[in-house]
Amino acid sequence: MDRPRGWKPGHYLLLALALYALVVTLAFSARGRQVGALRAEVASLRERLEAAPEGYRLPLPGACLPARAENLPGAPRPYRKGVNAGFVFLQGDACVPVVAGMGVVAAATGEVVRVEEAYEEPTPEAFRALLDRVKGGAGPEEMDLLKGLEVWVRHPDGRTAVYAHLKAPYPGLRVGQRVRRGDPIGYLGNTGLGGGTPRLLFEVWEGEPERSPFLFQGLGPEEVQAKAKALFGLE
Repeated sequence: MDRPRGWKPGHYLLLALALYALVVTLAFSARGRQVGALRAEVASLRERLEAAPEGYRLPLPGACLPARAENLPGAPRPYRKGVNAGFVFLQGDACVPVVAGMGVVAAATGEVVRVEEAYEEPTPEAFRALLDRVKGGAGPEEMDLLKGLEVWVRHPDGRTAVYAHLKAPYPGLRVGQRVRRGDPIGYLGNTGLGGGTPRLLFEVWEGEPERSPFLFQGLGPEEVQAKAKALFGLE
């Protein structure tokens, strides 16, 4: 076979080296695409794992469910359409001391959607007038006054947890922040109670608070206890 005119043996060596470099480059490029795809898959898996619900736990470490029916969702109230929407943790009905300043933690993984930094207590006269005004039912603004300082967390299952009557939110907690189950979110207090006993009101709504059904709505105390034990891993 005749050589191309003007080609010398050294030219063939250069061509072979160029072809070899091209093959190696293509091989590394394909491998790079595989590695890139693998990294993207790992990142996607990590995001899915972080978004996956871990289940719910009670927001006071070591606590048990309230035993008294009046401290459970569905209990009668002389306001807010005559019904309580959450669990009330009080001294003597929580299996742990319930005192102002104790830590409150996230019941489940989610995104913080509301953080109140301060709450102005109504005067005694204004508080009594508020209670009289809401005997036939309380609107969202009136409920905000009655719940005191609040933190809300929205969970991957679409539910929103409300932590109310807080003394203060956890330092640095902000809207848009992602919290994991057990992360600190605030301190127990007695805001919105007209100087009443410190407590935590813990509500779980199926969607937007005060605009959707609350967890275990329509159930009796015994059924609430049974379903809540399963939900919060207390069985």
